Amino acid sequence: MIRFLHTADWQIGTQFGQFEPDEAAHLAQARFDTVRRIADDAAARKVDAVLVAGDVFDLQTVSDTVIRRLFAALQAFTGPWIMLPGNHDAALVESVWTRAQRLNCVPPNVRLVLAPGVVLLDACRCAVLCAPLTQRITYDDTTGFFDTVETPPDYHRVGLAHGSVSGILQEGIDSSNPISPTRAASARLDYLALGDWHGHFRVDERTWYAGTHEQDRFRANDPGFMLDVTLSEPGAQPLVDAVRVGQYQWHRWDESISVPTDVDSLKARLATLGGSDVLRVSVSGTAALADAEALHVAVEETRARVRALRVDLSGLQVLPTTEDLAELGAQSGYLAKVVARLRGMQEDPQSDPQQVKRAAEALLLLARFQRELPREARSA
Repeated sequence: MIRFLHTADWQIGTQFGQFEPDEAAHLAQARFDTVRRIADDAAARKVDAVLVAGDVFDLQTVSDTVIRRLFAALQAFTGPWIMLPGNHDAALVESVWTRAQRLNCVPPNVRLVLAPGVVLLDACRCAVLCAPLTQRITYDDTTGFFDTVETPPDYHRVGLAHGSVSGILQEGIDSSNPISPTRAASARLDYLALGDWHGHFRVDERTWYAGTHEQDRFRANDPGFMLDVTLSEPGAQPLVDAVRVGQYQWHRWDESISVPTDVDSLKARLATLGGSDVLRVSVSGTAALADAEALHVAVEETRARVRALRVDLSGLQVLPTTEDLAELGAQSGYLAKVVARLRGMQEDPQSDPQQVKRAAEALLLLARFQRELPREARSA
């Protein structure tokens, strides 16, 4: 019997440029922290090995410090680590892997597989057939040699590769590196451990994507897992357990506001989020001035609670009601004319989208200034 962890797509060194610097720093750090969690779990579960199916690093040009930190994060598990280059960190003549070797920071229990071949784990009678990417994009199936390679009798045959299973992952794949959907059967594999798709995914009973260990995109494809795989004997069906290890969960909300209860509902949903959440929210529709102000406050309160937030309120039109105007002292005179003009800019179908956005922001800013004045000072 052999038991191993299957993980992939760590993409250490990701910059997260879409977020504020402090948010990006926390998200980048989480990728190291979750690798440490995998190492801790591997030790606690007493697995025979950890297989990393490509894209350990996000870029070939990550700093030497990042390389050293990554390998230091593995120390809790002293068993074999088998690491495969993917399309982001392909095994070029000069690569992040050759730099790691020159830095002499790769622990002796970590096997970097920089050329196609077989790694034998004799202690657990397992042959790992490895198909590293030696360039970022290939058009031939790098796992083709699995079908003919010989392994010791009575050894488990486990494949390790990085790419897209043809006809399965056609939408949003990371690269065009093709893998046959029948490879596990044609190569007589007990299990085929894949990387490239960022969510954990069962292709068939013997072929699995582990997905990225720490979510990095606003896509609901089950990221943030590692796979705990047990093979009882050669030829037996693998037992695969998806184990959540990711620290953060990413959400993408596209909200439409038309009545005040829609604002209340969105505020209630925002209130459920906390420090383990990353949110991207886009709001469109129309709202009274008071409701729009309440929504802005709720968004800013959420920003203080969640790990990272991206918000787009440019699609929300702010349309003051009679009650809003009375509260602001803007029922007549110059202030009323300003409000009317800003409303007109939002309602005009010929208005530029940026102009519509600025008009809504101006109304909210005007409301804030007016509310800061004593009531008796508010006049037209």
